[in-house]
Amino acid sequence: MSLLKSLKLSAAKPQNQPASPRDRNREKLRGYLAEQRALVEAAIAGKAHTAVRTVTKTDEAGNRTRVEVPRSVRKGWFNGDGGKVYFQLRYGGRPLELAKGMTSVEAEGLAAIGPVIDTLDQAVLAGEFDAAVAAAAQTRAATMKTAKAKKAG
Repeated sequence: MSLLKSLKLSAAKPQNQPASPRDRNREKLRGYLAEQRALVEAAIAGKAHTAVRTVTKTDEAGNRTRVEVPRSVRKGWFNGDGGKVYFQLRYGGRPLELAKGMTSVEAEGLAAIGPVIDTLDQAVLAGEFDAAVAAAAQTRAATMKTAKAKKAG
């Protein structure tokens, strides 16, 4: 232990990593909203949006390399009656409840979804979805626990 005493120890964490679960959940929601914003802008422009993720692949020689591969992104909106468009904020594959019994935001068209996403992003920063995300995380954890028990049994 005498060698450790000669070092200046710290409890610092990397800057790019949120410190608490609440902050990680907020960053996850903000990432989802940013991805949806890009998807909406691509749809309005008539272009295809390509999202990528990084995976590790092994070639024939056994060398492992990290490469980007395309991934699909589920759009967060759907069309309704009379040209209305509805946007859902999703967490863990399920829509979050924005108010009691309400899971979507109505907009006049696809072009009006951008301001809705901006408003939702500000609400995420203000912590207005912390309770809903915590409930969704608990529900998902319970579902995963049940699925693991069925698989093991």
